[in-house]
Amino acid sequence: MTDNFDTSLDSAKKLDEEDCLSHFQNRFHIIKDKIYVDGNSLGLMTKESEKSLLRVMNEWKTLGIDGWWEGQQPWFYFSEKLGEMIAPIVGAQPEEVVATGTTTVNLHALVSSFYQPEGKRKKILADELNFPTDIYALKSQILLKGLNPAEDLILTPSEDGLNLDEKVIIDLMTDEIALIVLPSVLYRSGQLLDMALLTKEAHKRGIQIGFDCSHSVGIVPHKFNEWDIDFAFWCSYKYLNSGPGATAFLYVNKKHFDVYPGLAGWFGNVKETQFDMSNEFDPVESAGRWQISSPGIIGVAAIEGSLKVILEAGIESIREKSLKLNAYFLYLVDELLSNSPYNFSIGTLRDPNRRGGHMALTRDEYSFEIFKALREYGIVPDFRPKNVIRIAPNPLYNTYQELWQIIQYLKRIIDNEEYRIFLDE
Repeated sequence: MTDNFDTSLDSAKKLDEEDCLSHFQNRFHIIKDKIYVDGNSLGLMTKESEKSLLRVMNEWKTLGIDGWWEGQQPWFYFSEKLGEMIAPIVGAQPEEVVATGTTTVNLHALVSSFYQPEGKRKKILADELNFPTDIYALKSQILLKGLNPAEDLILTPSEDGLNLDEKVIIDLMTDEIALIVLPSVLYRSGQLLDMALLTKEAHKRGIQIGFDCSHSVGIVPHKFNEWDIDFAFWCSYKYLNSGPGATAFLYVNKKHFDVYPGLAGWFGNVKETQFDMSNEFDPVESAGRWQISSPGIIGVAAIEGSLKVILEAGIESIREKSLKLNAYFLYLVDELLSNSPYNFSIGTLRDPNRRGGHMALTRDEYSFEIFKALREYGIVPDFRPKNVIRIAPNPLYNTYQELWQIIQYLKRIIDNEEYRIFLDE
């Protein structure tokens, strides 16, 4: 993948000229005078999202409550429609995915349903590198079962504080484990776990397994059905570009449609009888049974527009360019920034099959101050303690020239010691 790379600006320009996805940049609202590489935290707005959002707002203005049934996309079925749209991106059947809740609420809803400790099999297996909200939720679910998180939450250790070894995870799949919850991509390093392998090994041992796919859906193709994972959940505001705090998604394998939701609510009821107002919950035979409350229609509206853009580009093409962008950035760091006085390294695994969408740029000293200096130049990455600057080029709106420019700014910041002005802040 590095055959046509060199460190010149002309090389970056040539890569952009050859990029078959470059025209998608025009489908986004690009922030003026910024190089935005923080799409793994919040993706930029698509123009289609703006249109779908304005359409729904107009429906609210002109239809009022009738929008639930008379909207262009009737609001009553909006969550299921979005599940149908995203299903091919994650390799699922349409009825196995629904847009609902938020990431952590969906984690609670799923774990409360699938975590059923019995006898010695009462522990949850997770990992010490997971995003903290997942750990908080798992601890509280263990407490709700009258158990002790200090004993019953097993966290897979990491040797380097950045990555996990699947062999270690598998070794921890003992006959005491009742449920496994892991990230698809580690939020600090960008490591992509082998979900197919981990699911296969969990099922061999009679353990159900679910994944937090917040850092992978929209940038990495998934095959949930083929891998036979039990459940998954993810946000929509990162690589799905649906807006801050927008509605999340959950997936449940259809083999589990008989599971009674641990957190039931009226929007999980069969649509045909939902307004009968019966006190008897009649859960729908789909992932929709894990819906709890009415969907926030303003929030879900933007997802529709963004998904149209992603589906048009194609998740396989998005993945191909993502890997090439990251390989190019890795190449430039190795060639221009790995030696003294720069001393940068990449904490993300080198194997492209083990990488998600973002790169972990690390430096032992002054990494946070360097991050602040980058912001002064209009570069928008993000920082994760203790020394990771996350660079997340989105294949639909970032360019090779932008990555080349970031490298030049990093060189300048080190050459001129510009980071030192932030030492006393």
